Amino acid sequence: MKVLVLSCSTGGGHNSCGKYIKEELNANEIECDFVDYFSILGKKISNKVEKIYLKSTSGSGKIFKEVYKLGETYNKVGLTSPVYELNKLSKNKLLEFITENHYDLVICSHLFPAMAITYIKKTHPEIPLINVATDYTNIPFWNETKPDYFVIPHESLKKEFTEKGIDEKVLLPLGIPVATSFRKKKVTLELQKKIPNILVTSGSMGFGKIKEIVKSLSEKIDAQIIVVCGSNEKLKKSLENLKNPKIIALGFINNMNEYMKSCDVVLTKPGGLTSTEVAVLNKPMIHIMPIPGVENHNASFFEKNKLSIVCNTKEEIIENTKRLLEQEEVREEMLESQRNVIHENAAEDLVDFIKKRYMKK
Repeated sequence: MKVLVLSCSTGGGHNSCGKYIKEELNANEIECDFVDYFSILGKKISNKVEKIYLKSTSGSGKIFKEVYKLGETYNKVGLTSPVYELNKLSKNKLLEFITENHYDLVICSHLFPAMAITYIKKTHPEIPLINVATDYTNIPFWNETKPDYFVIPHESLKKEFTEKGIDEKVLLPLGIPVATSFRKKKVTLELQKKIPNILVTSGSMGFGKIKEIVKSLSEKIDAQIIVVCGSNEKLKKSLENLKNPKIIALGFINNMNEYMKSCDVVLTKPGGLTSTEVAVLNKPMIHIMPIPGVENHNASFFEKNKLSIVCNTKEEIIENTKRLLEQEEVREEMLESQRNVIHENAAEDLVDFIKKRYMKK
């Protein structure tokens, strides 16, 4: 059996999830390739798709709120979205790629390739498609895809997906896949232990008022603060210029799991994949300043299920970081909820499903 996992370069969490799935399949001796959807299309088509998507979601500070409204509008009037129409342009190239490489199953962790495969399946229904949601909500336009199966983060989200037109029979509430190696990797870091360690992840692009938050944390709490800045060199440099020995600024790292495991509290934006990673490692978590749209939905799911504390101001972040560091009962309640709600074996369960459903006996 040979599997193709498709994501695309517009989302770090989607890519990480896709790579986790590939890794888990490979670990089970199933041949699998992870491919950036845009790399198949070429620049001309991919630029068109990305441009129309960004234009459709434009809005000053209300980007994601607007795209949700847009998705609802297309859903109500029964028209296909311009995003779907543009992804149809990839039909020939994508079908040729799948056929030439003899893939038996396609898994999409991003909306765009899922739309393209949906269109291809109209004339080639024999191509199996599994979608994987990487957020704790049904994002706009997922309802325009027609997968054979749809992996969603939790059983309680079934109603939301079915209300948007996705057949309940295809839903697999396995959780967001995180590779076994991420959870079980041995920690080799040697962080100081005299004071607590706080990890701050600012997202793949390092956005947000991170400098102001970190500076205040260092002034109000006796702790070492490790900040992962991603590609934001400006943020990294500005933190280094503070010349504060309690603040460690890092760029891109490939051992995030070691830092998460080694720290006492994790502060992160409420991305679906990162939040799942923290919960799978069972660490106290604070969600900082969610932006309107999908981040709000992720934060709401985690807060409702007592998996994290959501903070919208610098003062709330400082107060609740102190609470998690100082109050054992608050920490333990959160960690117990994470163990009960988040499916830490989602990647293994997905591989087991694929073996039973698609592998020849």
